Amino acid sequence: MSIKELPAALRPREKLLAHGPGALADAELLALLLRTGMKGKGVLALADELLTAFKGFSGLLHAGADDFRRIKGMGPAKRAELAAVVEMARRSLTQQLERGPVFDSPAKVKEFTALKLGGHDREVFGVLYLDSQHRLIEWRELFHGTLAQTSVYPREVVRQALDLNAGAVILAHNHPSGLAEPSRADEFLTQSLKAALQLVDVRVLDHLVVGAGQVVSFAERGLL
Repeated sequence: MSIKELPAALRPREKLLAHGPGALADAELLALLLRTGMKGKGVLALADELLTAFKGFSGLLHAGADDFRRIKGMGPAKRAELAAVVEMARRSLTQQLERGPVFDSPAKVKEFTALKLGGHDREVFGVLYLDSQHRLIEWRELFHGTLAQTSVYPREVVRQALDLNAGAVILAHNHPSGLAEPSRADEFLTQSLKAALQLVDVRVLDHLVVGAGQVVSFAERGLL
């Protein structure tokens, strides 16, 4: 059934205006963004297919415009619109982290790193460089590896910190396997980086490991 065939009160736009966005199912929210389907596939069916293929909104937010090509009915305009929404979410979180100390909003730091790292199919290591007030200066992806490991060079992490005049950092990397549990190698790397950064008076506030739908904090685990 197409949206036009639904009773007015059940159409996504009318439901949202009457009851707020929380009243809509995931497919209905996405359908509002997509607006139209294609011949033989209504917009609600297209939205449901996207959510299934990418395992919900989390997968969609980690995907790029080219990733949507495999879904029939996702033309250039729709791919661009979804990619724009993802980028707006990233920029919104970046702006919030720039305005105040990152530990005022630890959940947003996790959201930010999940958006940055969650969609990669290989390991990526990045650093949130912070000023002396623990506000975000810049996020930098420094190292890219295979599915199994990433070569991380403490000297480069330190060099970037000095370049940005950072006072503290939050380390972050992903586990493409989907399991966010830190490994012994992760713990060893954290201590190596912590020791190297201490030499230039830069604190390591946390190390976040991004998995599928979960972000594990070394600080919360008492591993720093």
